[in-house]
Parts: sequence; C-alpha cells; structure tokens
Amino acid sequence: MSATAPRPHVSRRAAGRARRAAVGLVVLGVLAAATGEAAASPPGSQRLARRVRVVPVATDLASPSGFTFDPAGRIWYLERLTGRVRILDRATGRDRVFFRVTKVNGAGERGALGIALHPDFPSEPFVYVYATRRQDGRLWNQVLRIRAAGDRGVGFRVLLRSPVGAASNHNGGRILVGPDRRLWIFDGDNANPATAQDLSNELRGKMLRIDLDGSVPASNPFGTPVWSYGHRNAFGFAFDPWTGRLWQTENGPTCNDEINRIVRGGNFAWGPSWRCSSPPTIQDTNRDGPRPRRLPKWRFPSPIGITGVVFCDRCGLGARRHGDLLFGAVNDGRVRALDLDDGRRRLVGGVRVLATAPSGIHSMEVAPNGRIFLSTARGIYRLVSP
Repeated sequence: MSATAPRPHVSRRAAGRARRAAVGLVVLGVLAAATGEAAASPPGSQRLARRVRVVPVATDLASPSGFTFDPAGRIWYLERLTGRVRILDRATGRDRVFFRVTKVNGAGERGALGIALHPDFPSEPFVYVYATRRQDGRLWNQVLRIRAAGDRGVGFRVLLRSPVGAASNHNGGRILVGPDRRLWIFDGDNANPATAQDLSNELRGKMLRIDLDGSVPASNPFGTPVWSYGHRNAFGFAFDPWTGRLWQTENGPTCNDEINRIVRGGNFAWGPSWRCSSPPTIQDTNRDGPRPRRLPKWRFPSPIGITGVVFCDRCGLGARRHGDLLFGAVNDGRVRALDLDDGRRRLVGGVRVLATAPSGIHSMEVAPNGRIFLSTARGIYRLVSP
C-alpha cells in the first residue's frame, strides 16, 4: 500500500520553489510532544510575522462553521443550525441564500458542518455539503451534492450516509476536494470509540474518500469509502500544496489533541482501550487495532480543542520561507503555527501563537489568492500581517 495520499502533479515552477526553499536548511528529528509554545525554531528557518491581525470579514452570522471559496473569491458558507447555504460577495457586501438543506438536526455538534465546490465550478455546477439530517425515521450524517443554477440551488442527491447514534457529539464534518479530484470527508466516532476500529460496514471514526459522483475509487484500500481508520473526531484537514500529503487535526479526550499525517489504509489506533494517564503518553490514546499503529506527528497533552488547519503558501503573513502549518483552536481562539522539516514529513521546532480570534475557531480555509481565513460561531475573519 502507498505510504501517502495520492500526489498531485507538481509544476516545474513549484518544484523549483521547493528546491530553493530547501537549500541551506537543516534536517531535524520530529518532536513527539508539544510541551510548550516558546521552543526555538529549527536552524535556518524563517518564520511568519510575529504579530498577525484578525480582521472581520462578516460578523453577526449564524454559526458559519463550514465555508469555502469559489474561483471569484466569493465565500460560500453554511448556517450550522438552519441548513442554509449562503454566498457572501466580499466586493459588494451582498449575502444571499443559495439553498436550504432541510431536516437538519443541530443538537450538540450536529448540523450543517462542511462545504466544498466541484473543482471545475461553475462549469460543473455542483456544491457538496456534509450535514446531520433526519431521513427514513433516523439520523444520518450525509454528504449531499446540490446542483447550482446560477446562484440558486435546484435540487440535491445524497452521495453518502453514515448513521448517527444517541450521542450528539463527535460528528466530524470537514469535507474537501483533494488534489486527486476526489471528495475527502471526515466522519467522527459519534462518541463510540469502538466504531473507529470497525471496518465491517462502519464509516464512523474514519477518513473517507469518494469520487465526485459518490462512487468508491478503485484505489481505496478496503473497497469501501474508508481511507484510514482509528480516528476520534476531526474538524480540520488539509493537503500540503508542495507534496500533496494529507495532514489532519484530531481532538483528544482529556489528553492528546493530535496532528496526524494521514496514510492510505493507516490505523491511527484510537479505540475502546484508550485512557489518559498522568502524565499522558502518546500510547494512552493510540493503543487499539492492528499494527503498525500510526502515531501523531505532534500532540498537545492538554487539549486545546484543535480545529481547522491550513498551509501558508504565499499567504501574505510576512513569511519568507513558505509552507508553515497553521491551525486553530476552539478552546482559546488562538491561531498557532508549526514548521515542517526539509522533507515535509515531520513537524519541528516549537509551536508559535500568531494571533487570537474574538472567540473559538471552528474552521480555517485558504482563499484563491493564498490568503488565510477563519470562522467562529458568529463570524468570518481573515489573517493579515501588520
């Protein structure tokens, strides 16, 4: 089995940038745990600006947990509780309803959670939404494909569904079209750790990958939508624009928020045997299922409520060496950053706090021009260098 997610075509120009960035840098080993936020950076690294401002784009919104951009830079966002899909035109300030997903259940962490556009949008007029809905007398986490007619949705098809149990948390919900032009989805364990290790007919606790029409790619490791398993709950994942590798943030219980590099068929070892010792070790929450058990590339022994994750590639935040990994947290609203090593397989140095949002961060996204945006329970913001 392949060790990484499918790699996109990399242009000569992009490859040249990567080679130039690597010159003179020192390869360092991975740190197993993040024990502080002031450790020294690796020799030769060039950091992002120390101070980054969080600037409002739109406020007084209704739980815009999931959002994305179209090629024109307009923001498509979801209202988590109502199921409305909205389009915000930043140039004009106009904010209109595109479509309403019906029968949405917004209890706890449920609701309209993730949104993505077809990679050829608008010529391929499809909008993808992940939402918790009631259908056939029970609750499901579903992936819907909505057809657009201009700026109006005219109907939808359910591409994928996963049952929702009694617990109203750990629903995941992040969706993204990858560089392989497949739809990637995270479905949480629904507060039932055993689901994460169940490969029989269970999508919960898994990273999923399907074709844009809902079919299962032949290259998936188990002949199902499952790409990797042994996961708890994730609100963020992103593809490294230089390598195509997939990185994911994952919430821990009372210990061990994680940053993982996802591999095809990998077991990330969350399951019913988890525990949190004092002090916690990596193996506390990564101890279930067959070996090899994939351990996190970084962890926070005390959870921060880790959420959205993005890469700074020409992101306009003062970085001279691009490619830093940025991620948000719902507990304290902080935007943090980590460096990748030369091979872009490891996280090195120390965690840096770049900025603090007005409240807990739900999602982070990259606009077509490379700039970084985030959402909270009440608004959408962008990161700018002073």
